[in-house]
Amino acid sequence: MNNHEKGAQKEEQVCAYLLSNGVKIMERNFRCRQGEIDIIGYDGGYLVFFEVKYRGSRSAGSAAEAVGYAKQRKICRTADYYRMIHHCGEEVPVRFDVVAIDGEDLQWIKNAFYYIAR
Repeated sequence: MNNHEKGAQKEEQVCAYLLSNGVKIMERNFRCRQGEIDIIGYDGGYLVFFEVKYRGSRSAGSAAEAVGYAKQRKICRTADYYRMIHHCGEEVPVRFDVVAIDGEDLQWIKNAFYYIAR
């Protein structure tokens, strides 16, 4: 199985996990000029932008550590564009979560990072 297929398989696993935990998934693999967001959905009253990271082993660090400042900033810009085209006003609370998979260990990190303004 190549990396693309493995990534798609892990995203499927994460979607099933999120759905079983009450998340309403609105979109997957949202892409625009600003970047890409793996999963977008609602958890309670929050519009949540999910980044999914997988590491087969910790030899290159944990999956969560792979979501650094530059990636966070790109996700925030992409989220701004998503909110604009879907007319999500300032009254809609937003959250940025990371679902990190290290080997077979899945961890949902709510509020993994805060919004980074342009």
